[in-house]
Amino acid sequence: MALLERVSTLVRANLNDLIDKAEHPEKMIKQVILDMHNQLLQVKTQVAIAIADQHLLEKKQKENEDKVAEWMRKAELAVDKKQDDLARAALQRVESYRELCEGFTQQIVDQKAQVENLKTALRQLEQKLAEAEGKADLLVAQHRRARAVGKASDAKMAGGNGSNAGAFDRMKRKVAQEAALSHAKSELAADDIEGRLAALEKEDRIEQLLAELKSKRGA
Repeated sequence: MALLERVSTLVRANLNDLIDKAEHPEKMIKQVILDMHNQLLQVKTQVAIAIADQHLLEKKQKENEDKVAEWMRKAELAVDKKQDDLARAALQRVESYRELCEGFTQQIVDQKAQVENLKTALRQLEQKLAEAEGKADLLVAQHRRARAVGKASDAKMAGGNGSNAGAFDRMKRKVAQEAALSHAKSELAADDIEGRLAALEKEDRIEQLLAELKSKRGA
């Protein structure tokens, strides 16, 4: 996600180095802070959208779970009435909605991971922004003194931000892994042989469910 990459760049930015290399340090620090505010608003918006999408997926999953229960009741009624064809048709609906439920379950897992990634980015950016705002005047003053006293002060001001960089590296790897997993699933879904075998297995499950239901209902 391009947004996360931009946030990563801002979080990993060493404010001291930026000030030191800038021709106009005061303008540089103000621009960095402005960029952080803009990205912060975008991340907050994306977090809200991601959470809303998660709730929508959970709602869809619940609707399909209700459909599973509804069509199972219809299958039981058909068995009670000794209508095997209707029972089979109802059980096919049961299996279809059950498969949808499983699909939504995986989507919800993926969406929750995305929400956590965005929340992590938001927290880190907020922390970096607070640091930048708190140190803005101090950093500019340090820069001015550094130029006055020479390279020794420059070296003293230099410092990394490895912990934040490491956190975003891990996050980028996680996003890449999720993308690879989605690609692999797409390839598997395209396999015609697997699809045909799955259809046969589903047909067997329908017959097995019908037999179990008839046995349970005493038909």
